[in-house]
Amino acid sequence: MHFTLGFSPCPNDTFIFDALVNQKIDTEGITFDVHLEDVQTLNEWAKSNQLNISKISYGVLPIVQNNYTLLSSGGALGKGVGPLLISKKSVSDLAEIDNMKIAVPGLNTTAHLLFSMAFPNAKKKQFLVFNEIEAAVLSGAVDAGVIIHENRFTYQDKGLIKLIDLGAFWEEKLDCPIPLGGIIMQNTFDQPTQNKIEQLIKKSVEYAFENYPLITEYVRCHAQEMSEVVMRQHIDLYVNNYSIDLGVEGRKAVTTLLNIYQKNYTS
Repeated sequence: MHFTLGFSPCPNDTFIFDALVNQKIDTEGITFDVHLEDVQTLNEWAKSNQLNISKISYGVLPIVQNNYTLLSSGGALGKGVGPLLISKKSVSDLAEIDNMKIAVPGLNTTAHLLFSMAFPNAKKKQFLVFNEIEAAVLSGAVDAGVIIHENRFTYQDKGLIKLIDLGAFWEEKLDCPIPLGGIIMQNTFDQPTQNKIEQLIKKSVEYAFENYPLITEYVRCHAQEMSEVVMRQHIDLYVNNYSIDLGVEGRKAVTTLLNIYQKNYTS
């Protein structure tokens, strides 16, 4: 069988899928046509039902559930992993953020959902690709930005400061892990096929952990100019036991997010 598969070039995703797509594990005759794109592009593709299997932001999951099923393996979920709101200067009162121009990494991203929970009255939002946000803040094009991925490890080096940890806001309010990104599969495939893909992704993550802290060439070649230290920070932050299997706690966190979306972001 052959499937289309999409995930990001970020180290956590290439770390997870390396063994699967490069057949370092037995894929039992299954092959993949791989598409590496930023998560907002993958979100948009999921909304139009383009790929068989894809990484998405959990923020888009409520919109694509008619066409896709969430798999238990391969995602990013945890504590202390949420997006940060950063700026060039501090604010004396967080209420000031409501009137600031804020860069956000995509309309249907989990980052946008968390920012909207914390600042429901903030309306001056500009949606950018995640790796453009630091530059927008530094140039003054926006007053602040919501950062994810490797930018969490580099913003201080550029003289930027944290206004609020949106992940900590979620954890304190809801007392559960933060669902950042998940793996979905078109629900036109039968349950045994979905289960097979889920198990192969699980084996791929387990293989990666067994060989860690090795940074493979596949991870390195897609990490652009990122240092190996930052690659490992990225993997350590976003890949964990929930990436192997969501489990009961992980599923509960996803259900919590879906309930919040249903309550606050649908008419």
